[in-house]
Amino acid sequence: MFSPSGLSECLREWDELEKDYQQVQDTQRLYKQKLEEVTKLQNSCSSAIDRQRKKLKELTASLGKCKGTRPTDLSPEDMASIAEIKESIKEKTDTFFEMEAFLPKKNGLYLGLVLGNVSVTLLNKQTKFAYKDEYEKFKLILTVILFIFSFTCQFLFSYRVLDALFNFLLVWYYCTLTIRESVLISNGSRIKGWWAFHHYLSTFLSGVMLTWPEGALYQMFRSQFLGYNLYQSFVQFLQYYYQSGCLYRLRALGEGHNMDVTVEGFQSWMWRGLTFLLPFLFFGHFWQFYNSVTLFRMFQLPECKEWQVLMCGCSYMALFMGNFLTTLRVVYQKYMGNQDKSKSV
Repeated sequence: MFSPSGLSECLREWDELEKDYQQVQDTQRLYKQKLEEVTKLQNSCSSAIDRQRKKLKELTASLGKCKGTRPTDLSPEDMASIAEIKESIKEKTDTFFEMEAFLPKKNGLYLGLVLGNVSVTLLNKQTKFAYKDEYEKFKLILTVILFIFSFTCQFLFSYRVLDALFNFLLVWYYCTLTIRESVLISNGSRIKGWWAFHHYLSTFLSGVMLTWPEGALYQMFRSQFLGYNLYQSFVQFLQYYYQSGCLYRLRALGEGHNMDVTVEGFQSWMWRGLTFLLPFLFFGHFWQFYNSVTLFRMFQLPECKEWQVLMCGCSYMALFMGNFLTTLRVVYQKYMGNQDKSKSV
């Protein structure tokens, strides 16, 4: 690095720095000007999309009335035109969803409570993909850590303090997942339905386990709880590699969404490869049911005084029903879809 030694060199270096400083100021002014222009374009685009949505909604309602009130007055050509317009409206709605993934939007209720009004919209593809990849790596790393932690608590050390640290890690992990997934949803990820909700329930369950005091009932359920978490971490590890491979193949074929993420369950796009995960998933679902039944039986014992027993039992039952029914619905829909295709052939 150049270091001036004499006064003349120092003065010459100062003149160059002054010129560079002027360039920095000009660049900063241009940046602020472009930023204001981008903000105006964002507001204009958001307003135009809202207007289009409103008009399309009104048009859909009008078409429904025309089709419902005067069906005999419509010719086959009219019916075909209505069907074509409805299909085009559906395509436009999907396009608006893609557009809004690159526009600032208000945070939902959960992100609003956690982060306030700070915008979490990532405005370019590279940043979105980087955040999504970081989310996937975060899940993988924490899955391995939770597996090691639960193995240590199950087979090496039996201390309530260590169990509390493990449950605290679970609370932090699921809380972090809910926040990150909310950010991903705001940026176009299609995490919907049960898979977007069950992490909130897992956070609640882990928090209740964290507050469960040491006692005979806690020790009665401890081994079963740690064994379940060991198995769950193992299945999640399998899911990560299998689902990430499926998503990679779908994106390479142009059939997957670039912001799709791996989920803790069975999705329709996973039929593109082996379905060996299904037995592992269903076994885990029934283990949740077994945990719930065990806790409900413990709650009926005369020495049961802890409210955590009933809360954990209800939480495990809700997890079982949600996971089992959602996975079963995906399997049934896919099976019926294949049946329909075979009949049509």
